[in-house]
Amino acid sequence: MAKPKQKSDPNYKVVAENRRARYDYAIEDDMECGIVLEGSEVKSMRKGGTNIAESYAAVEDGELWLVNSYIAPYEQAKTFPHLEKRRRKLLVSKRELARLWNATQRQGYTLVPIVLYFNHKGRAKMKIGIAKGKKNHDKRANEAKRDWQRQKSRLLRHGE
Repeated sequence: MAKPKQKSDPNYKVVAENRRARYDYAIEDDMECGIVLEGSEVKSMRKGGTNIAESYAAVEDGELWLVNSYIAPYEQAKTFPHLEKRRRKLLVSKRELARLWNATQRQGYTLVPIVLYFNHKGRAKMKIGIAKGKKNHDKRANEAKRDWQRQKSRLLRHGE
């Protein structure tokens, strides 16, 4: 008996991805958090035109904030438009917030946004990573390792 095909969820959609995060940072751990948005921001995110590549998260005054993220203006929102690069509040539990504050203040980690997406319920979520910055020699070592893996798989495939 054949398995029924899995339907793709129409609500799940990746809006923006920070591809340089894994290149520039050694990500130790990641967590999902909610994000406080205005209506025009949600409409604009569904349409596209969002960038989180140069943004970061910071714990300030007992709250978690997303700083320097860009959401394109929504043309149909003429009476109540949003600011493109405003600070947006991220929603986490008190325990997670304490853990993030401890990691950034005491241990010297950075909070890097990895991906911004709509989950299966259609809610905007962000995955942030607790990361340490990589030095240039670390980046070169990772590139050399990746090149060797690619070359090794090519050799195994061709049987040389």
